[in-house]
Amino acid sequence: MKYSVVVVDDHTLLSQAIEGMVNTFDKFKVLYTCKNGKELADKFSATPKNIPDIVLVDVNMPVMNGIETTELIVEKYSNVHVMALSVEDADGTILKMLKAGAAGYLLKDTKKEILETALLEMMDNGFYHTKDVTNLLIDSVSGRGNNGHKFKDNELTFMKLACTELTYKEIADKMFLSPKTIDGYRDCLFTKLNVRNRVGLVMYAVRNKIYTP
Repeated sequence: MKYSVVVVDDHTLLSQAIEGMVNTFDKFKVLYTCKNGKELADKFSATPKNIPDIVLVDVNMPVMNGIETTELIVEKYSNVHVMALSVEDADGTILKMLKAGAAGYLLKDTKKEILETALLEMMDNGFYHTKDVTNLLIDSVSGRGNNGHKFKDNELTFMKLACTELTYKEIADKMFLSPKTIDGYRDCLFTKLNVRNRVGLVMYAVRNKIYTP
């Protein structure tokens, strides 16, 4: 039995290429493709047979973009795993997709082997972790807690604000602290949690329910 996948992307040639790639994987098959989230929502509403195990969704699409599509899936079809597949690698975009409920984020230039691994991990673990999500974060996702970390009140406040779309300077203003102090909190948390960037920090906060989207 193969796991079912749906590709949502408004670029037809790219969508077909992804479909062809996924169909070469032993444990996966593509049910169909859609050009945007609205078309996907219509397909889902038509019959339960159209609801897959995984949706690979682009971020920038007309009619209904990837963020809106992900929010819809998470709200109405909680058993469906959403993997963002995009050309965008900006932290802001990745943060928005993660907050919308995407369980993974890959760039479209990802190697075939990595895509297959990501799909398998999505089905096994419910999410796919990139290099930015370390073994420490994997433990927390698996339900083993936050590994005994203790945070100061300001660190928790900073972590929650880092999960929003505020810039570091705006966070400093909101906390009535200097940008240099905020940089110190950031660097300290990166070291403490063994993450390399803001995305890793956000995923830690979300998985440990420090921040709730």
